Amino acid sequence: MREKIKYAYEQLGLPRLIIISFFLFLLISAIPLQLSIANLLGNAIRRWGMYGVLVLAMVPAVQCGIGLNFGISLGIVAGLLSATITIEMGIANPWISILVAILIGAALSSVIGVGYGALLNRVKGSEMTVSTYVGFSVIALMNIVWLSVPFKNGELIWPIGGQGMRNTINLASSFGGVLNDFLSFTIGDPANGLFVPTGLLLFFLFMCTVVWLFMRSKTGVAMSAAGANPMFARASGVNVNRMRILGTTVSTVLAAIGILTYTQSYGFLQLYNAPLMMGFHCVAAVLIGGASVSRAKISHVIIGTFLFQGILAVALPVINSVMPESNLPDVIRIIISNGIILYALSKTKEGKGNV
Repeated sequence: MREKIKYAYEQLGLPRLIIISFFLFLLISAIPLQLSIANLLGNAIRRWGMYGVLVLAMVPAVQCGIGLNFGISLGIVAGLLSATITIEMGIANPWISILVAILIGAALSSVIGVGYGALLNRVKGSEMTVSTYVGFSVIALMNIVWLSVPFKNGELIWPIGGQGMRNTINLASSFGGVLNDFLSFTIGDPANGLFVPTGLLLFFLFMCTVVWLFMRSKTGVAMSAAGANPMFARASGVNVNRMRILGTTVSTVLAAIGILTYTQSYGFLQLYNAPLMMGFHCVAAVLIGGASVSRAKISHVIIGTFLFQGILAVALPVINSVMPESNLPDVIRIIISNGIILYALSKTKEGKGNV
């Protein structure tokens, strides 16, 4: 029995135990503050589904050997661009609208991902550093693009001057909430109960299943082998560079789909510098879930995303109730978010093994 407890402890790890304990402490603290536990859990579940596919983009990147993909901003901007194109097309049906956005985003991100993978093949050993700079650079480049795209739809462009995209674009007339509202239900009080965005969660689990099946296919196994042991894979007839490009491309496509999943849940497109730190949040989440720079699984995505987003969803209302007339909630949000990221990034030095 003691050996089983010790094994479970080693698998879970002290840092993750601390994070889980902190999450439970926040939930318990909400009771005397008269906050709705059901509502807080509902927000945590919604954020879990919102960010899930974005974090899922880390799995093929890690498994193919490029490490933690800080450059998922490439896929994110492709997804945002596909969303704006869809709105410009004026598609009224929300399901058709999000489907078209996903198809366009997948096509754009596939092309971008191939070029991005080829670049990372030329900088082997420095992929995470290069991907970080690439991620920041593409956001800066897109700031110029957003100001110059020749869109005419009034929901996209500034009303004065008619040139340049708005910072925030409402998706109410497009595909806003289409997944969240599908088969959704509320447990308890409609105002403060536990809202379950069934469609969003089903889509997240569907994408997890697709990636799980891909990783267990012949191609996925070859890709993982190329990432785990390039010399052995090359000796077995696997084209390592091609597998790295494939994993990078799949990761970029998942990022494009992930940002569309996020925006439909949030209800708005956020352009310009808004997605700048999303790559860091995704890296932190998957590492907290148990991944390393050389190994990532679907379970790491599911656990890590819930813990990371759950803490943020619960901590802010609790702090706001304790000190409602201060800016402390925003400060705490930054401390918690960046603190978790710092912890997660520090684990990249450990290489193989669990976090």
